[in-house]
Amino acid sequence: MVSTVEHAGSRPEAAWGAVLSMALCVAMLIASEFMPVSLLTPMAEGLGATEGQTGQAISVSGLFAVAASLLITTAAGRLNRKWVLVALTFFMLLSLVLVAVAPSFTVLMIGRAVLGICIGGFWALATAVIMRLVPAQDVPKALALMYAGQAIAAAFAAPIGSYLGGIFGWRDVFWALTPIVAINLVWHMIALPSLPAQQRQDVRALLDLLKRQYFRRGLMACMLSWGSAFSMFTYLRPFLEQVTGVDVATLSVLLLLLGCAGFIGTWAAGRFIKGDAAPFLKLPALVMGGATVGLLLLGHSVIATGFLMVIWGAMNTMFSVIWMTWMSQNADDAPEAAGSLMVAAIQASILLGTVVGGLLLDGISIRAPFIGSVVLAVFAVALIGNGRTLLNPQET
Repeated sequence: MVSTVEHAGSRPEAAWGAVLSMALCVAMLIASEFMPVSLLTPMAEGLGATEGQTGQAISVSGLFAVAASLLITTAAGRLNRKWVLVALTFFMLLSLVLVAVAPSFTVLMIGRAVLGICIGGFWALATAVIMRLVPAQDVPKALALMYAGQAIAAAFAAPIGSYLGGIFGWRDVFWALTPIVAINLVWHMIALPSLPAQQRQDVRALLDLLKRQYFRRGLMACMLSWGSAFSMFTYLRPFLEQVTGVDVATLSVLLLLLGCAGFIGTWAAGRFIKGDAAPFLKLPALVMGGATVGLLLLGHSVIATGFLMVIWGAMNTMFSVIWMTWMSQNADDAPEAAGSLMVAAIQASILLGTVVGGLLLDGISIRAPFIGSVVLAVFAVALIGNGRTLLNPQET
């Protein structure tokens, strides 16, 4: 496996400019995928749908992301991974345009489906590409840097989207993202080195990984953890409006706090996640599940809610780094196949968490998705334990 970008006649060098390009793509993906969270209420009103139905705009992108994550590495065959990433970024640009001009709920869902293709394809390849851009010992650092894009999007996309949506309308918020994605498309072409396919991916590689008991257990634990997070996060705005009783300005401040806390998580991920990932695996479900319990108990207080959202936001950005580091350490012989399965598992859990959360919201109450989130977190922590059963025996 090639861990660095090699130049003829010179020693291997880490391509940090390419890592930064990937980080911007992550920021735009996160902003595009979860912008409906901060605009859920006005989007529902504008499209004549319920908040629960509009929440499915996130789930439909997850549905297509699951399919794309499983198929993209096989469909791409021997194509250069650089140009696959460029094509996927173009799909993100197309999706934003479709959502911005959507005259109906159906067109909105089509735009979100196109985004799902980009999400699934990008994340399926992302960790494998990072493993080729930097030396093996720098992979956790590079992952943390790439996921800094997630912290940036979490810090600014939701609060700015909520604020600007209240002034200009939700469609203009999506239009505002398009020039940034266009710049990222050009940056990919310049910064990413040529990344020829190292081996032809097929279904057998996926099946071989699924035969490994530790990897299956890790996928299930990952799914429970992500499902817990997004059955709550997708419906955070209605909770803050109905339970905490905030207006748009206060909502924007709270979302900004949550997002800025992500920089703490990114720093902590780069600082502390080194070597064995096992001790960190249960932290996302444990900490974020605990914060959700706190919101259920203290959500009527704006100050307490802000504090709990800071805790949730900090762990949210560590979440991906922890689990992708686990994948890079325990499936380094088949990184693209492992990436496909990990992304499929994560997107499936987001899909299920969002769908079930929407049904609980529409059918019971705003607190119901949060209770469901806590239940999933408990199952995740129980399955992970001390994390040792999720490690490759050959690596321990």
